[in-house]
Amino acid sequence: MSRQITPEVVLAYDKPTKGYLCPLSANTYGIEFLKFEIKDYDTNRVVYQVAREPDPEPLPDSLDPEVENMIRSVKYTFPASFLKFKTVRTLLEFCVGPQPVGNLRMIERHFFKDKLVRSYDFEFGFCIPSSTNSWEAIYDVPQNSTAVINDYVSNPSAHKSDSFYFVDNKLIMHNKAEYQYVRD
Repeated sequence: MSRQITPEVVLAYDKPTKGYLCPLSANTYGIEFLKFEIKDYDTNRVVYQVAREPDPEPLPDSLDPEVENMIRSVKYTFPASFLKFKTVRTLLEFCVGPQPVGNLRMIERHFFKDKLVRSYDFEFGFCIPSSTNSWEAIYDVPQNSTAVINDYVSNPSAHKSDSFYFVDNKLIMHNKAEYQYVRD
């Protein structure tokens, strides 16, 4: 790839990327996501939760593209009422390998029908080597009209996101997600 992928570059994207912008091997810090939870902040209702143990062995250098896509993407199914939440609470637990991680940053770009609908930019800061860390974010979400909610529900998987992870402004991970909303 001739152009370096920086935070400024991904913040300028106005549609989802085609493919992944870095190989799995770019994660030289051994960052692994262990737990992720999404809640409605006002009611404490959990709408998504997943947890796993750290991988005992690193992934091989080359994987079948379908297997790699399964590792790097997720398909969420949320209740349509999620689109009416005023505030969301997320909790992420992750571990890092034996070297220090400086200035960990995640930028997540959300698109609906290939149009940017929101962007998040989170800084985790420094992570101690061989540590398990947790990060909680509480943030307001855009309010959606009934017409917009109906559009999201009627177009499963038209809502996509790209998540970019940087250490000291160097891209080390890129994951994707698709979202489906179903009537409660």
